[in-house]
Amino acid sequence: MSAAQEQGTAHRTPPSGGAAQQSVPRPAQPRDAFFDNAKYLAIVLVAVGHAWEPLREGSRAATALYLLVYAFHMPAFIVVSGYFSRGFDASPARITRLLTGVVVPYVVFEVAYTLFTRWTDQVPDRPVSLLDPLYLTWFLAALFVWRLTTPLWLRLRRPLPLALVVAMLATVSPSIGNDLDLQRVLQFLPYFVLGLCLRPEHIRLVRRRAVRVAAVPVFAGALAVAYWAAPRMSADWFLHRDSAQELGQSAWYGPVMTLALFGCSLVLVACFLSWVPGRRMWCTPLGAGTLYGYLLHGFVAQGAKAWGWYDPAWVHGPLGEITVTLVAAAVVTALCTPPVRRVFHCVVEPSSTWAFKRVPRPA
Repeated sequence: MSAAQEQGTAHRTPPSGGAAQQSVPRPAQPRDAFFDNAKYLAIVLVAVGHAWEPLREGSRAATALYLLVYAFHMPAFIVVSGYFSRGFDASPARITRLLTGVVVPYVVFEVAYTLFTRWTDQVPDRPVSLLDPLYLTWFLAALFVWRLTTPLWLRLRRPLPLALVVAMLATVSPSIGNDLDLQRVLQFLPYFVLGLCLRPEHIRLVRRRAVRVAAVPVFAGALAVAYWAAPRMSADWFLHRDSAQELGQSAWYGPVMTLALFGCSLVLVACFLSWVPGRRMWCTPLGAGTLYGYLLHGFVAQGAKAWGWYDPAWVHGPLGEITVTLVAAAVVTALCTPPVRRVFHCVVEPSSTWAFKRVPRPA
């Protein structure tokens, strides 16, 4: 589903009149600048985090920043995705958009990344597997599962505690395997369900001035903790793709870390959202193209290693780390722009008319 469809889904309300009123086309709901800004800033952090990955070896500062960003950037992105999935009712129109806006891009980019990484990773016989998401495509597989189960989560009385239990059980189940990257699907599930549970008043709450002021010492403290944890903690915990046993820990460690990381991420996501501008800015229109930036920047991130961009010694110093950060932000920003979206629209947001019949409106 496209970003425009997501915002329309969240704010659409059923008409209150009769059939005459239902036949009148309703004007499109205006986009919310706050959420577009939040999505753009989150996708920049995603790209920057991927760019920092090769810089972590031998740099405690880079590792600390990596841990801090990974503690909240994908949770923030997933929470916003859940917030705009509240109107998903599994109707034929919604299922059609889910298939064309999630499944089709998943298939296209799964094949594209497999072929591309055969060269970058020097694995010429890497098989194309639609059941084992490669690199960034795990998010599309997860979004498909999360959206399909949305009506169920919205029917439950206490969906968030149940989602946390599911995530905790996943961390003690190494037998889940790699099919559709279910470990990530289940371990990130609480953030999506949290987004489903949020209401506009909750968003207004985190945007209060008091929260913005409190966010400064909170982020400073989180960075200090990340710097302390850099040599002591595996960053794989923040990727949510492995069980506790696969990370070399006892089974009981998984549920404990699930709750600890969820609490930490929740606080940092609230602080992040408190800093997001609510007014329209130069970057606001780019929020509608974050899926393009997400899916396309991975080719640059993977290619940068094969092209030797990280080979010069100066890149691993302070000046190089700053340069890498700025380049990553600039690249993903460019990939969210309208010209790029027009070129790749046919594979990221394809039309459904070629495959599906038009769903007639009820009389």
